Amino acid sequence: MAEKKVLVIVESPTKANTIRKFLPKNFVVESSLGHIRDLPQSAADIPAALKKSEWAKLGVNVDDNFDPLYVVPKDKLKKVKELKDLLKNASELYLATDEDREGESISWHLLEILKPKIPVKRMVFHEITKKAILEALEKTRDVDTRLVRAQETRRILDRLYGYTLSPLLWKKIAYGLSAGRVQSTGLKMIVERERERILFKKSLYMSLKAKLTSTEKQNGFESRLTAVKTKRVATGKDFNETTGELLQDRKDKVILLAKDNISLITQNLQKSAFIVDTLEEKDVFSSPSAPFITSTLQQEANRKLGLSARDTMRVAQKLYEEGLITYMRTDSPTLSSQAVEAARSAIIELYGKEFVAKEARQYSAKQASAQEAHEAIRPAGSTFVHPDKIEFIGKEKSLYELIWKRTMASQMERAQKRSMTVKFVPEKNKDLEFTSNGLRIVFPGYLRAYVEGSDDPESALEDQDVILPPLKVGDKLNCLSLDEMQHETRPPARYTEASLIQRLEKEGIGRPSTYASIISTVLERGYVRKEANALIPSLTGMAVIQLLEKYFSDLISYKFTSGMEEDLDRIASGEGNNITYLKKFYLGATGLRDSVSKQEKNINSTEGRTVLLPHLTPEIELKIGRYGPYVVSVSPKSPTVTATTAVPTKGAKGKKAKDAAPAKEKNENEQHASIPEDVAPADLTVEKLKDYLILGQRGPEPLGTDPVTGKPVFCLVGRYGAYVQLGEKTDDVQKPKRASLGPQMDPKTITLETALHLLKLPRELGIHPVSKKPIIANAGKFGPYVMCDGDFRSIGKNFDVYTITFDQGLDLLNQPKVASRGATMLREMGAHPKDGKKISVYDGKYGLFLKHGTKNYSVPEEQRKKEFVEKWKMDEILGWMSIDKNKTKS
Repeated sequence: MAEKKVLVIVESPTKANTIRKFLPKNFVVESSLGHIRDLPQSAADIPAALKKSEWAKLGVNVDDNFDPLYVVPKDKLKKVKELKDLLKNASELYLATDEDREGESISWHLLEILKPKIPVKRMVFHEITKKAILEALEKTRDVDTRLVRAQETRRILDRLYGYTLSPLLWKKIAYGLSAGRVQSTGLKMIVERERERILFKKSLYMSLKAKLTSTEKQNGFESRLTAVKTKRVATGKDFNETTGELLQDRKDKVILLAKDNISLITQNLQKSAFIVDTLEEKDVFSSPSAPFITSTLQQEANRKLGLSARDTMRVAQKLYEEGLITYMRTDSPTLSSQAVEAARSAIIELYGKEFVAKEARQYSAKQASAQEAHEAIRPAGSTFVHPDKIEFIGKEKSLYELIWKRTMASQMERAQKRSMTVKFVPEKNKDLEFTSNGLRIVFPGYLRAYVEGSDDPESALEDQDVILPPLKVGDKLNCLSLDEMQHETRPPARYTEASLIQRLEKEGIGRPSTYASIISTVLERGYVRKEANALIPSLTGMAVIQLLEKYFSDLISYKFTSGMEEDLDRIASGEGNNITYLKKFYLGATGLRDSVSKQEKNINSTEGRTVLLPHLTPEIELKIGRYGPYVVSVSPKSPTVTATTAVPTKGAKGKKAKDAAPAKEKNENEQHASIPEDVAPADLTVEKLKDYLILGQRGPEPLGTDPVTGKPVFCLVGRYGAYVQLGEKTDDVQKPKRASLGPQMDPKTITLETALHLLKLPRELGIHPVSKKPIIANAGKFGPYVMCDGDFRSIGKNFDVYTITFDQGLDLLNQPKVASRGATMLREMGAHPKDGKKISVYDGKYGLFLKHGTKNYSVPEEQRKKEFVEKWKMDEILGWMSIDKNKTKS
């Protein structure tokens, strides 16, 4: 009789492979490939017996104690069968999913689907090392149904919120919009910051900088004018960061320097000596930051490595599954005694005894609601692997190094710095006071390993030293130069991913594992776009928040949303009842269902589609249309402007193109014009909007005539920005030739010569000898390229897109396709059945992966061999893509 196996189920193949190394030979480790079942995602997922039930569309039976409808997705049926077959020959079942609520939920769903008749044990661990895994085998427990209920309640809340509010947004603003319980609150923060920028009024102020030297041989050092007649000179910190105006309580305490009085001071100080009036030296100490928790890791990875929150969590997940770091979803900065000892031993070995803290440090969470895992994110094991000794390169190595350095620094001695503050008075005017500050590192301490905001601690230490020459009170110094500088206050900075996560955490919105999802969701929905690192709301995003604020303000208030997290915590601890809570939220007297039903009657769709910005005049309105945002003038008379700007073209019968408002929204007293989607709401001045409108009223005026075709050439502004167009759009010519303007080109000053040059693209170079399709040279968002039948190659700097020849283009297309990160295309699988975009297989720095449009998807580890690629079938890879999309919890 065959030996019975012990079955262990985890979420991912990588995790399975790592754990397998530490278990006895009779243990079989298999992956569930993420969630094994969920609420239905579409009508096709609903079982035939329930298709006529109205509640099944929602996926939750709100009239039967919020009983959820769980279904196994089609791409998971094969995996369920595999697990059931393995279970038949197993004597025990170990559920080894992650230790947070979602991991607990996956284990519970596995039990519900597999219905094992053998002993079941739940094993949890916060790192994948041999010691941790063997200890987890000895200290098993049952599945914690309290955690499962908390996670299920969260899932149901999100479904009720989204499926109840989203249809309202479709009716009142635009089809396809959606609302989310925590995403909408995060979007509100971004929108509020944009409104602050709109209201901001810049102020100007002056400063004076002197360059002083004690000897002619020295280059000199800087000293700034800081006081006039004992009144402090105003600096940027004295202005309101929201309005840009001087703070009320500073008006009598500071002096605001203007151009005239600065110039007068400069004239009076010519050739004046400067005397040291006071000199103060003191030692200051700084302590290291706590080890990483999920939110601080996401923030630092964004600031220092340029990783998005989602990328950070993906890379951290891989490091965890490879056994290199502890579990990466935690809000506890505490280190175990094993970790403290490992760090202190490594510090002594690498830096010396003087760098280790005299006493071991422990940190506690700042948030009272901290829960989930019970240790900070740190290198795994009792001995930390040095970053130079791990097998990974690229993002994985960089993130591991960041975690390693932060953990090491937390157990290192404080840094000691000596600061020197010197005040000078000019001999010619002793009513003035200049100040210089010096700083010298006396003992670097933890800075030797980790400097916040710097990737190179050694270099950063040098940058922190600001050395002043030896000075004493009464010394006279020469002034080498005086520089007058004008400054202007800046509007509040837009959120970056790092600063938004910091704010979400401060307000108690969401949990560490949800921050990445919040940001990626608002980006994917088009409510926010990213420019450099800044998160900029779209007008559609502003319209959504505007409607929710007016009619459902409680649902997106920070206090309400953070309170929901506290309620879920109480359910997880057994103090709260999930059914009672859901009934109050959805069915109560002020519950979501009745609230939406009542308010729907009060919301006018015209109001919903109108975006209100505080700086607009009454005769101008911003609207959300089927084809994007547009501006409307409701004045009977046309606005008066001098600039000429592009607008949508008129067709042969005088009809406006699709990028303007829908025809049913027009009346004879209105003028319409599209607004480019890449213009930030705060940059939409009244003057700019009037520019868009003026040509919308009088029609486009050609820049001139193309000498080859005889057609007029226009410069226009559409949904995707400014472009030039050859000829008019008519019933016969639906797609006239167009070319986008470059980022530095001003549509108001574009010339016919420039327009004709742009319209040379796209160029047809010739017919490909194999595919018999044309080879096209063109310029796109990511630079110039050649393309044939959907196959693209970047032209790069070796050729000019306007002069590249057929042979050169063909040579480029014959080269192996290389992705932006150095990956080579191995095979094109064909078009995706839903969107028609090509799916390709690439071999990159970290192995094989799939590319669909602009998104990358991982390949199951057991399939990551080049010789397997030609055997892959489309239905297989569609399943892998679906698994990869769903398994990333972040």
